[in-house]
Amino acid sequence: MLSLPSEEGEKFHRLGIGSITALSLIAPTSFEDRRLSHELSANTQCVIDATVEHVVRTPKTLKITFFAHNLECVIEGVIFHPKPYMIHQFPKNERAFFSGKAQWELGKWTIVHPMKISAVGSLIPIYKTPLRIDVMRRLIEKNITIANLIADGLPEVIASELYGIHFPELPKPMSESQLHALKFGELYEYMRRLRLKRRYHNTSYRASGDIRAWMKTLPFELTEDQKNAINEIENDLIAQYASRRMIVGDVGSGKTMVILASVILMQPHRSILMAPTTILAAQLYEEAQKFLPNLRIALVTNATKKGSLEEYDFIIGTHALLHRPLPEAGLVMVDEQHRFGTAQRHALTKLTDNDTSPHYLQFSATPIPRTQAMIDSAHIDVSLIVQTPFTKNIATRIIGKSDFTKLLDHIRFEITQDHQVLIVYPLVEQSESINYQSIDEARGYWEKNFENVYITHGKDKEKEAVLMAFRENGNVLLATTVVEVGISLPRLSTVVIVGAERLGLSTLHQLRGRVSRTGLQGYCYLYSNKSGKNERLESFSTCTSGFEIAALDLKFRSSGDLLEGSIQSGKKFRWADIGEDEVIVREVKNYLAPQKD
Repeated sequence: MLSLPSEEGEKFHRLGIGSITALSLIAPTSFEDRRLSHELSANTQCVIDATVEHVVRTPKTLKITFFAHNLECVIEGVIFHPKPYMIHQFPKNERAFFSGKAQWELGKWTIVHPMKISAVGSLIPIYKTPLRIDVMRRLIEKNITIANLIADGLPEVIASELYGIHFPELPKPMSESQLHALKFGELYEYMRRLRLKRRYHNTSYRASGDIRAWMKTLPFELTEDQKNAINEIENDLIAQYASRRMIVGDVGSGKTMVILASVILMQPHRSILMAPTTILAAQLYEEAQKFLPNLRIALVTNATKKGSLEEYDFIIGTHALLHRPLPEAGLVMVDEQHRFGTAQRHALTKLTDNDTSPHYLQFSATPIPRTQAMIDSAHIDVSLIVQTPFTKNIATRIIGKSDFTKLLDHIRFEITQDHQVLIVYPLVEQSESINYQSIDEARGYWEKNFENVYITHGKDKEKEAVLMAFRENGNVLLATTVVEVGISLPRLSTVVIVGAERLGLSTLHQLRGRVSRTGLQGYCYLYSNKSGKNERLESFSTCTSGFEIAALDLKFRSSGDLLEGSIQSGKKFRWADIGEDEVIVREVKNYLAPQKD
């Protein structure tokens, strides 16, 4: 990266940028044409090379008679409500360059509010920034050169296009190639900054487990996406540097098997996995015992008695892992990584008693668009598991008040089939600002008309126990989005999402993913009081892939910001649109690839 002149540092800081490339992305909002005029056009700026022949002051105007050498004619300039000092700006017989708006009135040309100018013969860019306009212009003139942009790492063709945005030969709208250069430059700058955040650490933990032999013992065939992710992880775990990889899989895509395969690969070294809830940790523990029968596996929760974990090959736990001594481990994994704070995730890797870094894998069930994955890969390696072991059959419908009777009939029928129903409410308590019932308002109706109704929400300290009890004995569960990620409910066939238009598409997909976990016919009802067509919900109801839905989410709301820590919402890019510009994202990624450490 090209180092910045120290005297310019404060100006770059005020602009919120840190490189020449970032400076070049601040495009002019307009241009002032300072080229000498060869003819005049009404109500447009003109520039004349003129001699002042006469000046007359009246109570409300200052009139100046010019002889314009470039036009070879006499033109009158007029300034309305002049300040006293202005008369001294037009000494008689002085020849200079003047600019003003040309007007045709009463059969003659006049120039309104003429002013003396010095820079002539070019287009002067106008910038809207925290810096004074002349300071910004000088900053651009000094720093934005093709040579500087190339020295900052950009390809020559992009550097030339960016330079041309600030120093055009003719006034014209921005071209497609210039817009492409702005998008390329913005993505390049962002992905380069992400790469700078990445740290490479030597590791002495090398994978040597026999993954092929283990895969042959499974009672089913893994999907190609699962196999590809396992191969990528295997390559990581035998490398010189500690792995930093994120595995992103849709709901029900079989991430658990990839977790267990990673444990096998890491043999003979120990693996540790942290899950966000006791329920999830317990489910993973059960799966591990089933598919890793030859390994010693421990489950650590707040309820677990403290003792040495040295004898175990695989330790699964909640955040309780952060509060007890852990034995040395070659692989640390975090499931549903977005539900932990950054400090918690880092604490787990630091708590392992190692001289060299363990490998680190994080898993997420919140799909991201391919473009987002390509961008993220500048900071951390990314594997996508798009396929699912079996096709979920979930019917999604948008319903309103008029459909309530039919909905009740459906719920009663599903319960007779020993199936379960989840109803997600937007709030626990009543709110005047939201035109939907809360759980507190609705629970009386459901408890009166149905048996085995369970209730939980985010602030419920017993929510995990409630979910466990509902899984075994419940018919209807009333909850908030606390169930978005978590417990597996094999008998759950129906989810009703109240006020669906208020939730992001990714959240809706996670909630819908709670049903049909074992191949049941599933139903998702999006309940809305809003009349009229909702394009966002209509698009969601016809889409089943979480990765497609993530791309839809980008279409309907701005992308987030990895560098600042949030990737859920908020505008990240000014020029690029990662929902539409996949080709340019790939172009930048490929351009950066040879520079990988």
